[in-house]
Amino acid sequence: MANMTVNLKVWRQAGPKEKGEFRTYTVETDTDTSFLETLDILNEQLVNNHEEPIAFDHDCREGICGMCSLYINGHPHGPATGATTCQLYMRRFKDGETITVEPWRSAAFPVIKDLMVNRNAFDQIQQAGGYVSFNCGGAQDANCLPISKVNADMAMDSATCIGCGACVAACKNGSAMLFVSAKVSQFALLPQGQVERKRRARAMVKKMDELGFGNCTNTGACEAECPKCIKISNIARLNREFIKAKCSD
Repeated sequence: MANMTVNLKVWRQAGPKEKGEFRTYTVETDTDTSFLETLDILNEQLVNNHEEPIAFDHDCREGICGMCSLYINGHPHGPATGATTCQLYMRRFKDGETITVEPWRSAAFPVIKDLMVNRNAFDQIQQAGGYVSFNCGGAQDANCLPISKVNADMAMDSATCIGCGACVAACKNGSAMLFVSAKVSQFALLPQGQVERKRRARAMVKKMDELGFGNCTNTGACEAECPKCIKISNIARLNREFIKAKCSD
């Protein structure tokens, strides 16, 4: 552990309709402190100085919930690969470095305050079709389900998406295709997801378009910045699911 001092250049915005600006704060921390803990230290400093603390989202702080959606030095969740902001430690930065911290930049994720954005758009897409209908009685033995290990593994990999929105923040078009494709894939690959398969693809894509997300141009930035390393091969699967569903109308 080594002590260090950093300058945090943070986006401050009092509300959705207010004009925002960057403000720079100097914080003393150490290399073993997480980035969110450093923000906590800064907020204690601000409160002690009778200033408004910085609003930012966080919950589990274990890389599970996806709430810690910060854009750090031009990267969603920061410079660490395959990690969320809460898994980012200050040893990734240099002593005396200026670190720029912003909220997600997307029309579909409007700023609530400071570094907090409204990601309800993802919830609406999920509600449009991200579920399965089946009898929830006695659970079958897993070995009785007719599914290959390959499909089971791909479905599980897709299901690791935590809906943080990093894919949207990384995309130059603000596309949500990686998120939607992961949610469609996790069910399309399993027997339980077949009942709503066609309706799900149509409904979730329709809702995504209604909410103003941009189009996918396959630059791959979403996959590169995703903290759960969701593959863009899911987008190809979503396109196939959607075309099959439209052709069956």
